[in-house]
Amino acid sequence: MISQILYLFKQRSVLVILLMANLIGTIYGYWWYKDQLAITPSHFYIFVPDSPTASLFLVFVLVMFLFKKNWPLMEAFAAVTLIKYGVWAVVMNIAAGVAGSTLMWQNYMLIASHLAMALQAILFAPFFRIKPWHLVVVAVWTLHNDVIDYVFGMHPWVSRSLYDYVPHIGYFTFWLSIFSLFMVYYIAVRKTRYKLNL
Repeated sequence: MISQILYLFKQRSVLVILLMANLIGTIYGYWWYKDQLAITPSHFYIFVPDSPTASLFLVFVLVMFLFKKNWPLMEAFAAVTLIKYGVWAVVMNIAAGVAGSTLMWQNYMLIASHLAMALQAILFAPFFRIKPWHLVVVAVWTLHNDVIDYVFGMHPWVSRSLYDYVPHIGYFTFWLSIFSLFMVYYIAVRKTRYKLNL
């Protein structure tokens, strides 16, 4: 049953649809960050738009999949960041509502789209060919990004209702990074994982 479902995700038509959806989402994501990027020092640009950069990694992976090719390092970047920022955005939007903010349609759109990001990482994991050293490289990038976000204050803007909780968000984000790395190891790196060919 699982194999039959996952078989769909290597079909060219499905890959093209997901490629276009992620490409549009990536472009929209960078546009979403335009106001924050406008006041961000240029040397921090690469660290600010977390979610669209995660989906951009997946765009590169899907392009390679269309040619029946793997790009393991890019797959590692995509898998870890899709899970991390997919979950992060869902939690932050729900937390904002719990803290007293009124959730608008944009919040529900962000919850749905970011949940889809994390889900894609899991669904494509059997097709990835990530090696341990790829995950080490991504771990350095991911944890370094957390330092930039919460030591240098470059983290994605959050709802006003969460301003007082930014240190807690930073702590949560660090452990979410660790969780995402271990999750990707479990589903896409370990020798006994479930594996499929493109």
